[in-house]
Amino acid sequence: MVLAATGVPKFARGVRLRHDEARGQWVLLAPERVLHPDPVAVEILKRVDGERDIAAIVDDLASAFAVDRARIETDVDAFLGGLSEKGLVEVAS
Repeated sequence: MVLAATGVPKFARGVRLRHDEARGQWVLLAPERVLHPDPVAVEILKRVDGERDIAAIVDDLASAFAVDRARIETDVDAFLGGLSEKGLVEVAS
C-alpha cells in the first residue's frame, strides 16, 4: 500500500504506544494485541501524533538520523502501510 505524503497518520481507536517500564522496552498496545516494535519502528511511531503528515515525519527522521530521505520515505511508507492494513493506524487525506 502506497500512502500519500500528505496523509496524516494517527493510531486507530484503542491503539497506543507505551513504554513498558518493567521490561524496559516500547510496546504498541492494541485491543487483544501487544506488539514489540524494533527501535526503528519506535522512532516512526513516536512521530505518529495525528497532526504531522507523512512527509513531515520523513523529514524529521532524515534530519535526526542523517540517512538518505528516499530510503526513509520508502521504509516509513511500507511500515505505516502495513499498520494501516492491519487496522492499527488510520491515515487521513
